[in-house]
Amino acid sequence: METIILVVFVLGYLAITLEHSLKVDKLVPALAMMAVLWALIALNVDVFPSWYDSAKQSILENFSLLGHEEKIHMLEETLLHHLGKTAEILVFLLGAMTIVEIIDYFDGFSTIKGYIKTRSKRKLLWIITALGFVLSAIIDNLTATIVLITILQKVIKDKELRLWFAGLIVIAANAGGAWSPIGDVTTTMLWIAKKVSVAQLIEHVFIPSLLCYIVPTFIASRMKVFSGSIEFEDEAPSKSRHASIMFYLGLGAIVFVPIFKTVTHLPPYVGMMLSLAVVATLAEIYSNKKFSLTEIGGESQAHSHHSPVHSALGRIEMPSILFFLGILLAVAALESLGMLFHFAGTLNETMPKLGTEMHATHLSDIVVMLLGAGSAVIDNVPLVAASIGMFQIPMDEPAWHFIAYSAGTGGSMLIIGSAAGVVAMGMEKINFFWYLKKIGWLAAIGFLAGGAGFILLRNLVLNA
Repeated sequence: METIILVVFVLGYLAITLEHSLKVDKLVPALAMMAVLWALIALNVDVFPSWYDSAKQSILENFSLLGHEEKIHMLEETLLHHLGKTAEILVFLLGAMTIVEIIDYFDGFSTIKGYIKTRSKRKLLWIITALGFVLSAIIDNLTATIVLITILQKVIKDKELRLWFAGLIVIAANAGGAWSPIGDVTTTMLWIAKKVSVAQLIEHVFIPSLLCYIVPTFIASRMKVFSGSIEFEDEAPSKSRHASIMFYLGLGAIVFVPIFKTVTHLPPYVGMMLSLAVVATLAEIYSNKKFSLTEIGGESQAHSHHSPVHSALGRIEMPSILFFLGILLAVAALESLGMLFHFAGTLNETMPKLGTEMHATHLSDIVVMLLGAGSAVIDNVPLVAASIGMFQIPMDEPAWHFIAYSAGTGGSMLIIGSAAGVVAMGMEKINFFWYLKKIGWLAAIGFLAGGAGFILLRNLVLNA
């Protein structure tokens, strides 16, 4: 039965990876895989020799001795536990997405255009990528990419030149998202799962991420394509007089979430809901519409079309939310059977130990770098979800920080390897092989430079 479950998982994984070839949204195989896996486990619960007790964080070797009703009860408790942990991530993401859409409703991101004054291609490259690196750490790498490419489309008319800028934005945005707990879905997962803390993540991953962004950008800036200057017309000011206020308020509200968690020790989604409530309140006031988040029918419906909150909720990416639900619960199915832990042990026994030995699990640097390289081909969300289930390493061990870096930045090597890359591909119609030839090698150099920087800094700290 374990073999059948692995086959279902692999087939589902392949369908997700081949999303563009199959022309089927990846949420479909993710949801189908999740449902089929848990159905197979429920129908054959008596044949499994072991079970992972989520409450005790340990493998139950005597699981086979339990009665059928006890096993079903444990399965239901485990599924409910994983649904709760997954819901924490999804509610957090829903709040963050809604705040970003509210900012966009007021044209808040037009505030960024004020930073662009230069006509030099080289200087513009550094400004745009620096904005990508910083913004992605606050509003996530996907949104930062959308915002900056939208600005580029209004600033640069040359299509070929814009492709180069877009490629470097993808690298910078992914690098910026890796060192922030709210900058990338994978780092958010590690943070909510209590594998990394905010301070330690920033301390250990910021410099490697900076190297990952600066090294390829510096190399690109010396290339002929970024020499000379461009001509563009100054954009008209934002139509909304509240644009700047909502921009800074929204960013401040998102940054407030880690502070709220540190002070209260409550899950991050609680702070995100508080931030959303504050931003939504001012958004409704500024829009001069009726304040209502929950009422339906009558006058509320008459105003809902124009309400910034209702507009934002209607624009968030529900397909992404459902994909995360499917893939996280699918990985949880393998974790519950103890399969991920056995795989982790085999993986680390067969890989050479180039890195330092970690507490409880000897996690090779090669394993983590391969995980990063794999995220360029396979979605990094299930890779990190599997890592969380596989490696029983204490919070803030260097291995978790390295996983956050590798999974967050490795996807830049292929245009389909990250959410930022996929959205850039769609917005600018970037050809897969063009990106691989022109940008992929720059991303690889940045990934290796940051990885080498992480290993060097970690060894210096451990040997101090």
